[in-house]
Amino acid sequence: VQLQASGGGLVQAGGSLRLSCAASRLSFSSYAMGWFRQAPGKQRELVAAITKGGTTYYSDFVKGRFTISRDNAKNTVYLQMNSLQPEDTAVYYCAAKAPPITDWPPRSNYHYWGQGTQVTVSS
Repeated sequence: VQLQASGGGLVQAGGSLRLSCAASRLSFSSYAMGWFRQAPGKQRELVAAITKGGTTYYSDFVKGRFTISRDNAKNTVYLQMNSLQPEDTAVYYCAAKAPPITDWPPRSNYHYWGQGTQVTVSS
């Protein structure tokens, strides 16, 4: 199984980025997908998640700014990030979680992780 995250970069405050995470050798449509982030010196935190059925969850700090979506035909999950702020600077990771989903929000027990993509927001 491989999760390949991409789309990170350097952007000014107020700008936008779209992250992608392409899955291979995974029954993608059966998995819930999550985006996490980890800033230097901080713990990894859940940003957003989407179930196989399309139900979404957003952490409070991104509500109204970020949108998670998935394309099962392309085995890809996306994170559209708008109105980025310096505090959004982190390495962003995608992860896959096998059913059944027993926790909500789905913060733990992800089975597969991508390699991370750096997002840097300048002020």
